[in-house]
Formats: sequence, C-alpha cells, structure tokens
Amino acid sequence: MRTFKYKTLTAILLAAMAIGGCTKLNEGYRQTVTQSEAAQAFAASLFLQTAYNDIPTPFVNQDRVFSLEENSADESLVPTRGGDWDDNGVWRVVHNHTWNADHDQVLQVYNLLNKMNFDATNVLQFNPSKEQIAEARFLRAFALYYLFDLYNQFPFRNPGENLLNPPKVYFGDSAVQFIISELTAALPDLGTSNTMTQANQDACKVLLMRCYLNHGAFLNRAHPTFADADMQQVITLGNSIINGGKYKYMANYFGNFSYQNGNSTEGIFAFPSSSGLTVNNPSLQARWMMTFHYNEYDGQAPNAGWNGFSTISDFYNAFSVGGTTNYSLADTLLDTRIGRRWTSDATGTVTLNSGIRPGFLVGQQYDQNGVALKDRKGNPLAFDPNIAPDMKETGSNLEVTGIRIAKYYPDFSDPGGKYFSSTPGNWLMLMRYSEVVLMVAEAKMRAAAPDNAGALTLINGLRTARGASVVTSMPLVNTANSEDPKTLLAELGREFYWESHRRTDLIRFGVFNNLWQYKPADDPKYLVFPVPNQALAVNPNLKQNPGY
Repeated sequence: MRTFKYKTLTAILLAAMAIGGCTKLNEGYRQTVTQSEAAQAFAASLFLQTAYNDIPTPFVNQDRVFSLEENSADESLVPTRGGDWDDNGVWRVVHNHTWNADHDQVLQVYNLLNKMNFDATNVLQFNPSKEQIAEARFLRAFALYYLFDLYNQFPFRNPGENLLNPPKVYFGDSAVQFIISELTAALPDLGTSNTMTQANQDACKVLLMRCYLNHGAFLNRAHPTFADADMQQVITLGNSIINGGKYKYMANYFGNFSYQNGNSTEGIFAFPSSSGLTVNNPSLQARWMMTFHYNEYDGQAPNAGWNGFSTISDFYNAFSVGGTTNYSLADTLLDTRIGRRWTSDATGTVTLNSGIRPGFLVGQQYDQNGVALKDRKGNPLAFDPNIAPDMKETGSNLEVTGIRIAKYYPDFSDPGGKYFSSTPGNWLMLMRYSEVVLMVAEAKMRAAAPDNAGALTLINGLRTARGASVVTSMPLVNTANSEDPKTLLAELGREFYWESHRRTDLIRFGVFNNLWQYKPADDPKYLVFPVPNQALAVNPNLKQNPGY
C-alpha cells in the first residue's frame, strides 16, 4: 500500500503553499504546478491513504466482519463462561441466528464499511491520477461488496454530492453490476508493479471472481443459481492468475498467517504490519487473544488470552475425508491445515518460549518444556470438544470447553512484548492464491458443461500441497449434511477457516439455514442481516430486509 504518512503529506502541502504566489515552478523543472493543484494532490493522497487505513477495524476486530461471517456459521462460536463472554448474549444470538436490527455488531460493521466507501469516494473529487482513481474505485468496490453481501443493499454518493441529501441506494442486480463495472473500469489502470499491500490487478480480478461466483446467490439467497456466463468469467479470470505463475503454495500452510507472513508466496491482497512499529498496523493480536486460555502461554499468564472463541467438533471432524478423528496428535497426519505439526516458529530460527503449535488446539496443552498446563482453578488445561448445548458454561470445566484455533499466531521469541501488543508483525491476509484455485474449481463444477475432472485436478493439487490425500471424486455439497467431509464445501472450510469466508460460502451452497451444532434450522430471513435501525432513520432510500 502507499507509504505516505501524514507528516510527509503535510510537508508536500506546505512546500506547495510556499510557491503558491507563482503559477510556475523554476523553468528547469519542465512542469507547472499551481497551489490549487498541489493542494488537490495532497488531498487525493491523503484520502487514498485514509481509505486504506479503513481496512483493519472492520476486518481485524473479533466483533466485526469476522463475527458476522464466522460466528453466524459453523466454524466459530463464543460460549459464555461464567461471567466471561456473555455481553448480554450478543455472541450467542449471532451463532443461533436470532439477531435483530439493533444488534451492535450489525450496526458497527455497517458504519465501518460505509466509512471506507465514503473515504474512497472522496479521493475522486481531488483531481487524482489514473492509478489513484483505480485504487480508490477498487477499495470502494471492496467495501460495497461486503455491504451488499451482508445487508443486501448499499448506499452510494457520487463525488461532491450534497451531503444534506440522502444517498442513492443500490439493490439486486443493479448493485452487483455496479460493483462489477467499477472493478472492470479500475483493472487496466492498476499498477502492474503494485504489491499485495496495494490495490493490484490480481486483487481486482479476485474480487470480480467473487462477484460472478456469488451473482446468482446474491439475487436469490434462498435458491442460488449459477449462470454459465458467470462461471466462465470466473474460470477466465482465475486462469489468467494461475497461468501467470506469480504465486505458489507455501511449504508451511501456517506461514500465511505468521508474524513473518509478509513473505507469503500465496498473498494477493493484504494489509501490512511491522513488528515494533505503531503506524498503520492492523493489531492482529485479537486473532489469538480471543481464543487462547488465560494460562495458554506462560510468558503472559494469567493474561495470555481472553478464553472465548472456539469451533464446533463437527467442523473439526470434517478434516477427515476418509474416516474419523480422535482429537489426538494422530489427526495431524490427515491434513497439515489441522495443525500441530510445526512449532510456533515456522522457520525454526529462534528459541521458543511457548508450547503452542499453530492449528486446532484440543486436549491437554503444554508449555515449551512439555510441562502440562493448568487452568486458573488448578485443573488440567485440556480443551474439551463438548460445549454446553445452550453455549452457557457453568460447571467446573467452564474454562476449557471448546476446541481453540491458533491460525494467526504471534512471535514467541519476545514473551514480554511482541505477543500482546498492537504491533505483532502479522499481516492481515484478505485474498490468497488458493481462493483463486478453488473458485475456478467450483466454477468448472457449476458450468453448463461441467468439467469435474479439471476441477478435481485443481483440488488435488491443493490437497497435495497441504499434506492431505488425493481424492477420486468430490461433489459440491451434501445438502442433508453441511459437515460432510467429502464435499467441496468442506474443502473450502478446511482451507479458509477463520478467514471470514464461511457464511458467504454456506449461503452459496444452499445450507446456511440448516441445523448444525448449537444452532437449529432457522428462518430464511437470516440469509441477510437487517439494515440497522439507526441507518434507516437517516436515509429514507434504504429498505429494511423482509422479516425484520
């Protein structure tokens, strides 16, 4: 992403103002820059940087997009543990699908995504360069995609519109087509040398692929359809990335999420972080703090975690394509993505201060010396897959129920600082190469003339890279059992768990309203979130989604 900081931009503006009495610079510079033009260049750069800086808050915090996409699905839930994690039941209603239009998470996500939409639009009224326009349009489309996915509509203003007037609102196919048109227009002007921390052509293609793949589901979430023209667009865009040869699978899956994941060979779009720096860091420590037990890491015990987020046992069991799991280290042989194969430092270049190994944490936990850890009551710190049916823990084991997930993990080489800080070094991965591969595979399977063999080749290539056995067939979904491990839906779960994909995937595969652990079958109105009542009160062009 752009590395301009506010001090640098201010210096540019002051320099421009210093020459503001002139209409030309020294003739030797061969360039004419007026005070107004310099001010506009400053404003365009500033608002573009602001739009980039809008990314972390909605996509990092555990109670924002992550909660709406993961806690509403079968990958995550937050049991109430005595007095911890109750928060008036806000977490349980997300998993149970009983939220309403006054739910705080629903409101905050809506507001934060619209802030990104607003800030990206502001770039366009200050005479930006072609590349700045393209980056701003990509970032705006990124925000609008999530707004439409979650709320079934989005407000939109053209640059410079009167803010006293309510913005126009897009619905249905016009909303999808608008996002597609924005991305299509931005694509050729995005810098070919842009890295994964800046809007780039491949990231633009990935977002287009998401739009085409989900097009029919967005228009009818209860009964998704898949037009062949949309699927061919997914395949064409995806193949252009695959055939470009720029990306390859990481030798260690969890290297995509480590404190060194800026070196990922799979990253397409990410928000950067630098350990020890405080400017524009995404503060990804929430990803491990929200799930680890208070005593999980003796370098910070009893403040090593917030002891909340867990996953359901049926989702864990979906890692076994050909048999069953037994919640032991033997499960690590099934698939490297289940974790616990590697030490916390993927490179093995530092002295470890923790026994945590990235992946699913289940059973007895140990420190770096192999000593069994205990919870705060002196009981064995052994994570139990069984959670209370109502997600309210009251017994002596309330601190240890639920399988935990260490997907993003910290730098344990500095137990006093980098673990619990706003600057851990982990980059926020927003798009990865494997998403391209699996979207192409899915589109091949959904095409009017399905190419199941071609899809299987792509799927098995990924599975081989992840240390999982190849399969001879893989249907799209088992609608009677959304946790069936033999399906493409399960493969998506194995690859992208806790990456804020799952709700969207479950809807597209037609199983979001199904019964699963700790959630009954529910009303189709929950296929979208309600427009927050506060938003309805200020914009008469918004329409509340049916049933709310």
